[in-house]
Amino acid sequence: MKKLNLIVAAVILFAACKSGAGKTAASDTANAVQNAIVNTGGVAVDTAKNMSGSNLIATSDCLTCHNINKHAFGPSYEQIANKYENNEGNVQNLADKIIKGGKGLWGQNAMTPHPTINQAQAQEMVRYILTLRNASGQ
Repeated sequence: MKKLNLIVAAVILFAACKSGAGKTAASDTANAVQNAIVNTGGVAVDTAKNMSGSNLIATSDCLTCHNINKHAFGPSYEQIANKYENNEGNVQNLADKIIKGGKGLWGQNAMTPHPTINQAQAQEMVRYILTLRNASGQ
């Protein structure tokens, strides 16, 4: 029964992440971060041409489950950065996790796959995340 409830909850969460329906604190945070990153000095940045890791995160659904410095549904980006050294092996491994999804490394919650994110984009996202290592003094 627990397994069925977990599957139902995962399906609902997945549908909510993809539908964009409803306004949540996570979506408010994602919108605020996106606005802060994409708009610099009142001048909008063309995100199609300037897709740094932080921009890619801000324009995706990542902030629905992750925050910069506190655990939400998934680990914070700082927690991830503090667990993994910044090297190409980890960049590749974590980029693959973004694209393919995964589970078990941070508890029971599964990470949704993001097959529309290409390898280069996922690597840029990971490189940005890994720059947050020890940002909170951990």
